[in-house]
Amino acid sequence: MADNLKGILLMTVAMFGLALSDMFVKLAAGALPPGQIVLIVGGGTTMLYGAGALALRQPLFSRDFFRPVILFRTFAEGIASVAIMTAIALVPLSTVTAIMQSNPLLVTLGAALFLSETVGWRRWLAIGVGMVAMLMIVRPGGAEFEASVLLAVAAAVALSVRDLATRAAPSHIPSLVLAAWGFAGSVVGGAVLMALGPAPQPLSGTLWVYVAGAVVVTALGYYALTASVRVGQISTVAPFRYTRLVFAMAIAVLVFAERPDGWTIAGSLLIVGSGIYTFLRERQIARAMATPADAGPV
Repeated sequence: MADNLKGILLMTVAMFGLALSDMFVKLAAGALPPGQIVLIVGGGTTMLYGAGALALRQPLFSRDFFRPVILFRTFAEGIASVAIMTAIALVPLSTVTAIMQSNPLLVTLGAALFLSETVGWRRWLAIGVGMVAMLMIVRPGGAEFEASVLLAVAAAVALSVRDLATRAAPSHIPSLVLAAWGFAGSVVGGAVLMALGPAPQPLSGTLWVYVAGAVVVTALGYYALTASVRVGQISTVAPFRYTRLVFAMAIAVLVFAERPDGWTIAGSLLIVGSGIYTFLRERQIARAMATPADAGPV
């Protein structure tokens, strides 16, 4: 019980940190091009994780980096970083965060399609509801549709690919090393985006605060996220990932004066509900597998 409570606390702290990271990125995006932000935040976070790995005498450079699954994970991390930070710059924060909450559902979908995990009709139904909810938020073809919102969808898909690759990564690779390699992918992505986009801008005192804040809270947030699933049962702590939506919505309203419309709020609630149901169902299945006599259909 104590471990689960600690895991829940760490997960909530992680989501608050990542919501703050989004806030700093959006504040910086008012003066800096997205590519420059991705490069600075990705580079700073890579150095923090790399320094942590070296301090713990973990091998930062090894042959493992060239494994196909690691290269694929790094590529997905780079795409996700470019997509999400560009989306945050162009799209209301509340909308981006709501779409990103579909990540657990997309991971379940990907695990069923590519990792041969068994998914029963109830979870397929939850995934379907979550996808419909995403369409409610994006509203393709509607009068208010903006193509830039598709960047948030691309980020959610890329993060799901990264998470699936993480599952397949060799367990002997330390988490700090894996994180450093992943954020190195965002450095490459940021450099490409800078080469293709607007020229970099000088950093003033306030902008330094924004980008430094983004680096620190991103690194701490991802570290707390990793620690939470290692300390507590994942089926218990995972639903608390959705506290990020609460924090982000509060920031969007209080800092950026956003007013999410009814479709966005309804879609967000459906995505959260579908995701929590999926977690609870997976927990029920895990218990049933532990006691085969009571097992039922999944």
